[in-house]
Order: sequence, then C-alpha cells, then structure tokens
Amino acid sequence: MACKGIAVTEGLFSELQGQPLAQCLLVAALANDRLAPAYLFSGPDGVGRRLAALRFLEGLLGGGHAAPRERRRLEERNHPDLLWVEPTYNHQGRLIPRSEAESIGVSKRTPPQVRLEQIRELSRFLARQPLQSPRGLVILEQPEAMAEGAANALLKTLEEPGHGLLILLSAAPERLLTTIRSRCQQVRFTRLSQECMRSVLSQLPDEQGDQALDLAARHSELLALADGSPGALMEHVRLWNSVPEELRQRLQTLPTTPLQALALARDVSEQLEGDQQLWVINWWQQNLWNASTQPQHLKRLDRLRQHLLSFVQPRLAWEVALLNLIGA
Repeated sequence: MACKGIAVTEGLFSELQGQPLAQCLLVAALANDRLAPAYLFSGPDGVGRRLAALRFLEGLLGGGHAAPRERRRLEERNHPDLLWVEPTYNHQGRLIPRSEAESIGVSKRTPPQVRLEQIRELSRFLARQPLQSPRGLVILEQPEAMAEGAANALLKTLEEPGHGLLILLSAAPERLLTTIRSRCQQVRFTRLSQECMRSVLSQLPDEQGDQALDLAARHSELLALADGSPGALMEHVRLWNSVPEELRQRLQTLPTTPLQALALARDVSEQLEGDQQLWVINWWQQNLWNASTQPQHLKRLDRLRQHLLSFVQPRLAWEVALLNLIGA
C-alpha cells in the first residue's frame, strides 16, 4: 500500500487491517518527521487503535523502520521512555490497573477511573529528559474515564506538552472536554467489514477466533454488539461466558412482578462484578431491541447504566430500574 507517494515501511503496520486512512496519516507523520505533541486515536474498541499506537511508536524509535527489539520492549511495556496509563481501581489504598485487577482479586463493583495522581505522574514523565528515545512516550487508555480534576490536569499538560509524545486511545471521544480534543491531532479508526473481521479473528491462536464466530452465529446479538470490531466480539464472548447461564435465561425477558424484579436485582448485583453488570445492560438492550420491545424500556436501561457509572449503589440502581420497567 502507498499513501500519496510515501512508501509504507514494510512490516511496520502489516498487522493493522481495515484502517487505510489511519495508516496513511501515521506513515506520513513518520516519513516527514512531523509529529504532533498529542494524538487522539478515536474509534471503537478492538479495531486496532492499540496496535497502531504500538507500531507508530516503534516506527519513531526505529527511524521509520520495523524494529523487533523495540517492538518487544513496547509490547511488554518495559521501555524506559514509555509510560502506559490505564484506568485503575482503588484497592486497599493502592491504585491497581484494570489489566491486573482480576489476577489480584480486586473487587470490580465500580468502574475503574483514570485518576488525578495518574495524570500528575504522566505530566512529570513528559517533563523529564528521555533516556534512550528522542522523546518521552505516553499512551493513555480510556481517557473518557477521567474525573473532572484529572481532565483539568491533563488539559494543563496539553497546553505545555514539552518534547514528549502523548497518545490518547478513546472509544468515546465525545465524552472528553472539547479543549482536550482540540489540542490533539485526531486519527479516526473505523469498524471493520465482516470479511476483515473474520481475517483478523482467524489469526488468533488456539482457534479462539473461530470459537467466537461459532458462538456469535448461534447468538446473533453478540455479533450485533461487536458491530464490526473483532476485539469487541472477543470481549463480548468472554463476558457472555462469565455470566451464569441461569441468570442469562432470566434476563431473556422482563420481570412481571415486583418480587421477580427485586429478586433479579439482588442476584445481578451479588453475582456480577461492575463490568459484567454494564455488559449485561448492553446485551439485554440488544435482546429487547430484537424482540421489538417498547423504546421506553431501552431508555430506562440507559438510565440504569448512567447510575452505575455514577457510582450509585448497584443493588438499589437495579431495583429502581426493574421496578420502573414493570410500571412501564
């Protein structure tokens, strides 16, 4: 592939499928050595944003070429000039990254956040002199999960970026402050075609992708939820398998009595972690949509999601929502 006369460095972005525009923009930036201080990689989860960020930084470290040693260090997150920031849980006075929470046994009753102290660390990191690379490199995942104080601190950093390079990976850029978006060069990533999705999934080890496609063929709502994202489909399959089958069966239809509603609220809030509860809402809405349920039911579930994200006590939020559904 070529981008307006600029030859793509062979092997650098070869794994990135279905994102020609994003690839062209990144290759042009490397080829012309014209890098913005901050980028916003926006688009659905699971379509290649993280992979593109890693290869972009690899190209920066390797002078525009594939650099296997740097690739390994970046993927393992052990490069001295790379800081990787992701939402965290506050567990026993410590901030536990989302990727480590399950292995440590952290309760995930409330969604993780990007916190003020993380943004302060990010700012200090960008201000220091890099050790081996031309500039300090920061990847910030899910910046839309920032509280107001963290967002304001990030804005201040973007106003005085220094010589670092910051990449924001966001699936919901509309939830970011307009002033943050305006200070980043946005690189948009789009959903993949069915053919491209199958190609990506077929490359996964141990037939994981084939198994996910097989489950999605039997439960079409999973494919609808993925909406052109192979990474999202894998995550939906993981969450599907994590929810007890008995609970999934009860969620196929709306409760019809207050006792059923209260019992379901109790079981959902006690048996499922916060991320599972949020996924169940999405899955349930898709099922209700397929069943041509009244629009007000979907809106009530939207309010339930907002309450959970606002740290309302989960059982109370589910009780109110399910009782309202009966009233509707």
